[in-house]
Amino acid sequence: MNTALLYHLLDVDPADGPAELLHRARGSRHLPHLVLSALAREDVRMGEPARAELRRARARADRYAGLALGLARSTGVRAIHGLPLAGYYPTDLLRPQAGLDLVAPGEAALWQAVVRLVTDHPVETIDVTLLGDRPHHTAVTVRWPAEDPLLDPWYRVRLATAALPGDCATVPVRPYLVADDHVECLIALAEAQLRPRAGAGAAAGPPDPLTLLDLSCLTDQPFEPAETAAVLAAYRLAPEAAALLDLAAPLLPLGTLAAVRTALTPELAPERRRRAEAAATPRLPVRHGTLLRRTVIRHTWDEARLLGADDSRGGGALLLTPVADYLLGAADASPTLADRSTALDALHHWDTHC
Repeated sequence: MNTALLYHLLDVDPADGPAELLHRARGSRHLPHLVLSALAREDVRMGEPARAELRRARARADRYAGLALGLARSTGVRAIHGLPLAGYYPTDLLRPQAGLDLVAPGEAALWQAVVRLVTDHPVETIDVTLLGDRPHHTAVTVRWPAEDPLLDPWYRVRLATAALPGDCATVPVRPYLVADDHVECLIALAEAQLRPRAGAGAAAGPPDPLTLLDLSCLTDQPFEPAETAAVLAAYRLAPEAAALLDLAAPLLPLGTLAAVRTALTPELAPERRRRAEAAATPRLPVRHGTLLRRTVIRHTWDEARLLGADDSRGGGALLLTPVADYLLGAADASPTLADRSTALDALHHWDTHC
């Protein structure tokens, strides 16, 4: 990967120079840090503010990597999506890290990792989502401010008991990833194509520059075409992977991924038929937690406790976790003041009688 590819993907004329390239990158998520690292690699002259921004971004990426390593050793969670993809970039290029995504082998490991984060960092927000009913999967996102919150984004760590959440409709939850690292990264890129279009019914737009840069780092990996296509089909992602490769083909050489795209062709019609049949089934329920209170860490709790309407004295369902308590509700609805008041009464009842 070189700056010529960055100029191409960001649609900048090289004659306009690095300043225009960086200006265009600032409108595309965290790409400025990748562009700065590419310019630094080519010894493009830059001032101290730009160098300081790049140093902070590298420190942030190193901190995420250290967090992932420490949590893997202590709780068994492992990094997915962004951090593994960053491992395929040249060592002196900085892949943008908007956050750290982790998958836990079970709910107990997830909450152990959350407790560790809350203990070791100034966590200010803890968001919880339950996917499905019984059994359900849990996703938790924790955030805390950067050292300079006026200049840098907050740290964000997302932990989940399901590696691939699907689209809650025709693509199911797939809890585990079992594949070679480079195939897993391709799966992650295909899965990401589900989310922008979930429920929208709109045609896919062009991939964002970061997705294309990620693909460019995978093109020389030893993909076995038939096996890779079969794995993508098993994960219900053949249409997304094929569409992504089709959109990327005019913009960058696909290398070994070109043969993968050919092998995907016979997998497309069966998956589309399966989705058409699945569309008649109810959508998977998604419940978001509204924070009621942070608690002293409940070190003896291995898992969260879900209290239904009967247990919460007629209110909405409550989720009591090792670090905080929540009122659960539909993703598209906000609780009223009356809902919150009833839920707080239910918590008081639970505190005094359980």
